[in-house]
Amino acid sequence: MTRRAEQIGETRQRIIDAAVHLHGTVGPAATSIAAIAERAGVTRLTVYRHFPDDTALFAACSQDWLARRPLPRPDQWALIPAPTERLRTGLTDLYRFYRSGAQMLALVHRDLDAIPAPIREARQAGERQQVEVLASAFADRGRRERRLRRALAAHAAAFPTWRSLCEGQGLTDVEAVAAMTALVSRLPGR
Repeated sequence: MTRRAEQIGETRQRIIDAAVHLHGTVGPAATSIAAIAERAGVTRLTVYRHFPDDTALFAACSQDWLARRPLPRPDQWALIPAPTERLRTGLTDLYRFYRSGAQMLALVHRDLDAIPAPIREARQAGERQQVEVLASAFADRGRRERRLRRALAAHAAAFPTWRSLCEGQGLTDVEAVAAMTALVSRLPGR
């Protein structure tokens, strides 16, 4: 690699680091290109040379932030045939992830409308896949039961639910997982 290529890579990484820092401290909605450039020690034009649009910048920031922590593994949960154990394992994995990135996730969730549509849609698709894996192991009888189970699984898997239970109400992750597992496993009215 040439020295010029190294410098370009270093500049790009400084921009990403600046954006990740700002997204995690003031949130995506309050993060401007000017603020990213200032924090990275570059011009706004340099930011745009590396990232021609918000989608490219958000994608690089997301990839960088996610690469620094173990991600939830719905593919591994899907290998567990017992529905309650799959649910417990999946929620434990999700809640661990939420705790490790709570500050960033709270700001991203708050500023969801400021995130470029392709990034937001990919995130939502990932969340739907997680819920499908968690709920699909249950042998529900009928459409109403399936609908209710998926709704409860989606609620249990949601970051705001974890935040309410653990940060708001002071539950541990283990206690929150146990409560949500009981709720989803035992449908009301049965």
